[in-house]
Amino acid sequence: MSFSLKNIGLGTSAVALVAIGVALLASSGQGDARGPAVASPPPLPVLVAAVDQRTVPVYLDFVATTEAIRNITLEAKVTGYLASQPVGDGADVSPGQLLYQIDRRDYQVALDQASAQARRDAAALDYSRVSQHRTAVLAKDGWATQDSFDQTTSTLNQSQATLAADAAAVEAAKLNLGYTEIRSPFAGRLGRSLVHEGTLINAAGTQLNTLVQLDPIYVTFNPSETDLNRLGEYRAKTIPAEVTMPDQDGKRYAGTLTFLDNTVDRNTGTIVARATIVNPDHSLLPGEFVHVRLHVGDRPDTLLVPQVALGSSQLGKYVYVADNGKAQQRMVSIGATYGDRIVVTKGVTVGDAVIVGNLQKIAPGAPVRPIAGQRQAFGGTSAGAG
Repeated sequence: MSFSLKNIGLGTSAVALVAIGVALLASSGQGDARGPAVASPPPLPVLVAAVDQRTVPVYLDFVATTEAIRNITLEAKVTGYLASQPVGDGADVSPGQLLYQIDRRDYQVALDQASAQARRDAAALDYSRVSQHRTAVLAKDGWATQDSFDQTTSTLNQSQATLAADAAAVEAAKLNLGYTEIRSPFAGRLGRSLVHEGTLINAAGTQLNTLVQLDPIYVTFNPSETDLNRLGEYRAKTIPAEVTMPDQDGKRYAGTLTFLDNTVDRNTGTIVARATIVNPDHSLLPGEFVHVRLHVGDRPDTLLVPQVALGSSQLGKYVYVADNGKAQQRMVSIGATYGDRIVVTKGVTVGDAVIVGNLQKIAPGAPVRPIAGQRQAFGGTSAGAG
């Protein structure tokens, strides 16, 4: 088959027209797919708080145990049957309060006998004094011998000594009578009574009860030898102590550091320390585990941010700072907490606007619109050592 040049030219022109049409259609389709340009999202409103610079207290925290300042066993000094127990077990008692009464009748009789003997000997002393005076007058005039005078003088001296012994016997009888009453030597709390009415109490051999002092009370703990430079000044200045218990809803007991031992335990590298704590309601009992915090000083120019601003990632702790309408992520180093704030030692400066709201909706570089939040009151209680 043969084709003419005219036919070939017509075919080429038709192909070109088809190609141009396809190109125009494709161009038109792409224009429709792109549509209008998408607008950027508006800045996210976020609450911000300024970084504070303050002087904050420095604390040392320890686990401690409570100890009674005085803890004694009540015993009798005289023998006798227990007549009564005016105070019940576990009662809080005041100084001088009667706790136990031993039958006093035998000791009252002994006192009466000693008193009667003293009166008898006092009468004998009066006669000896008169007799010695009479003999002295007679001897001076030559009507009595020197030996008679010496005898009456000796009798007078003996009567005086006897009366002195009688006075001692009366005093001893009074003491024994007083020992039938076992009274509280200090304010404290009784334990469980070990004897009951009718029990024969043996002198210095029968334990009656225990009495412990509860106010004030000791709190004993073991700081490290590295803390000695902060604690060693307790004699020159007062180091306040504060005690809390985990099951008392934040109740606090105030006191001061009052004792550091004179040696460091070479095995543990610690030293025994003790604080004296006011315990007016007797809610702290000896043997309890407590938390004690010592206020050892103050640190000026400390940077603080709200704890709610703090985030955490695999790289460490961070905060978001609103800077020129953008959320900047700053890695930070943190310290102790003070109420709702936390110390930041690196990563922010004074006055930085730290983002504290809508944190779950922002990312590094996101546009934000800062809104100043209400200024929080500074909390003075630290949850960590400074």
